[in-house]
Amino acid sequence: MLKKAIVMAVLVVFASASQAAAQRVELTGLFGWTLSDGVEGDGILAGDGNIYDAVDVKDSVSWGAGIGFNATDNVEVGFLFGQQLSKMVLKGTAERELGDLTINTYHPYVAFNAGTPDAPVRPYLMIGFGATNYGGVDFTRVNGTTGTTQSETQFSTTWGAGVKVYGGSNVGFRAGVQWTPTYIKSDSEGWWCDPYWGCYVVGDAKYANQFQFNGGVVIRF
Repeated sequence: MLKKAIVMAVLVVFASASQAAAQRVELTGLFGWTLSDGVEGDGILAGDGNIYDAVDVKDSVSWGAGIGFNATDNVEVGFLFGQQLSKMVLKGTAERELGDLTINTYHPYVAFNAGTPDAPVRPYLMIGFGATNYGGVDFTRVNGTTGTTQSETQFSTTWGAGVKVYGGSNVGFRAGVQWTPTYIKSDSEGWWCDPYWGCYVVGDAKYANQFQFNGGVVIRF
């Protein structure tokens, strides 16, 4: 269901941008460093005698690519792909690195670019709605046998800000920051009762976050 929603969102973005493409298209390549965190849960006694209550993600290098269409002089719509090459870590009474973890993000987005289309410097703000995929991790158990965690895709948003610098040509530089919170699960916090709506379970949503500092090349035509 989530994958279908992502595909539909991408189609809407490109359909709405078909006329804008004739005005200006921007291709972006990014490289950066991402600060990541995981989520906490109930403690589990593992085979090595330790209790683990958190799954974490190591900070690491990341890269991305995007395409944007100027719907107006200041409004841009497009699609942004990102990838972080990280490692999964279990934390608790001990810390154990499981293995390599690849995190892929897929976000149709809307951005506001300040200034005129031909300005040499253009600050921007962006927001996107899409999904984050945590790839399977190959690991070795305490008894020496091997296993692989299941790949998981969850809903996420992405928020960014930065600046594009073009100088006197259509090839420029982009630098910015980006925050991507990904919904993981909801833990029950108990019951809430209301005279009108009745009683229902209240959940505490858990999110994994990526904070990215990036820079790269922008080509507009």
